[in-house]
Amino acid sequence: MVHTSTSNNAQKWPQYVAALAAAGGAFAAGTVLGWTSPAETVIVQDQEGYDFPIDADQFSWVGSAMTLGAACVCIPIGFLINMIGRKWTMLLLVLPFILGWAMLIWASNLGMLYASRFILGIAGGAFCVTAPMYTGEIAQKEIRGTLGSFFQLMITIGILFVYAVGAGVNIFWLSVICGILPLVFGVIFFFMPESPTYLVSKDRSENAIKSIQWLRGKEYDYEPELAELREIDRETKASKVNVWAALNRPVTRKALAISMGLMFFQQVCGINAVIFYSSRIFKEANTGIGPQWATIIIGIMQVVATFVSTLVVDKLGRRILLLASGIAMAISTTAIGVYFYLQDQDIDQVANLGWLPVGSLCLFIIMFSIGYGPVPWLMMGELFATDIKGFAGSLAGTSNWLLAFVVTKTFVNLNDGMGIGGTFWLFAGLTVLGVIFVFLAVPETKGKSLNEIQQELAGNRSTPEAIPAEK
Repeated sequence: MVHTSTSNNAQKWPQYVAALAAAGGAFAAGTVLGWTSPAETVIVQDQEGYDFPIDADQFSWVGSAMTLGAACVCIPIGFLINMIGRKWTMLLLVLPFILGWAMLIWASNLGMLYASRFILGIAGGAFCVTAPMYTGEIAQKEIRGTLGSFFQLMITIGILFVYAVGAGVNIFWLSVICGILPLVFGVIFFFMPESPTYLVSKDRSENAIKSIQWLRGKEYDYEPELAELREIDRETKASKVNVWAALNRPVTRKALAISMGLMFFQQVCGINAVIFYSSRIFKEANTGIGPQWATIIIGIMQVVATFVSTLVVDKLGRRILLLASGIAMAISTTAIGVYFYLQDQDIDQVANLGWLPVGSLCLFIIMFSIGYGPVPWLMMGELFATDIKGFAGSLAGTSNWLLAFVVTKTFVNLNDGMGIGGTFWLFAGLTVLGVIFVFLAVPETKGKSLNEIQQELAGNRSTPEAIPAEK
């Protein structure tokens, strides 16, 4: 987190290194998310991989146990972040990653498999809170959006990695490879610095100076940044209140409403439904693309689009990406809904319409990955004051994972009650509401320091005098 101009010899590449190293945990979390896709075919359809039978309903719990684990850990991790720091919290998360993968690899019964996915969810969900916060605090404001987007980018790369490796190896070796990745992350991230914001909050100024110099270079004049971090910390401690009082501050309530609103619309836009039906859409369009390759193609689209987002988020801004993403997704889910509705009425009506769901699917995946995929996580690390950031960010993360669980588990029921077409139209309607929410409620944080964002949320749009203007 830096609020000074870049004109005083700051190097940017060490910040990229640290942000990418932190995002290595997101890569590991992406492998947890993606594992169910290649595993389902082997475990449920082919009845291979384990010595005990697993049916489709049981496997749905294997998939969703991860979201429950993630939801359970988000609030406790918020306290741990402030107790032992961002860096050591992330390094500790290597342990549940390894334990979870070990239990999954050598599971001897269904309960052990459920428990392994729950533990992996704990590790992955904790990263979803810790990594964006760490990145938001180490990055200069001019590149904070780009570095913050690395988190979602590495999740999509992790998912694609599992899709690609899963196409070539059996489920045992896929799980072993996934289990090694957190160790690689731990070794690399061990050499990264702690967040200067955290170090100042613990009165460890010498360490904070070393951290700033590691991130900005030895030639960087750290005094203005350190002075501002101390001033923010002094103000925070002077007005220190308990968590509930801090949550009750108008600026925190506003930030929490925005963050949780973005998490809500990220989950109810229909991303899980689109991915769930992707193989069927490719098959019915007579593309000749098998289910395995369909998932790999989708994985590639997600990675490329999320990478594009990292390039433009600090140029175009957060709001424009969210608005464009929401509008395109609403159009896409409406079109997919029309296709399935017509198919239910008369299958001959859609004989020559295979291009419609495939095109809509591709547009949806690309636009989700540019806007609603990365931006809510990025903004979670930007909107909250330092003293409440851990807990408030955890609340937003918890709501995201609980919604992921609810949407995943109720999806089949929605299809039965409303039809596939009606379900996609429901997602389209909710996405339109999301566009309205972004337009009316979400501020632009591009190019603003974390202190300036707090000022704007409080209703003061002028730049505080303590913060030098950008040149």
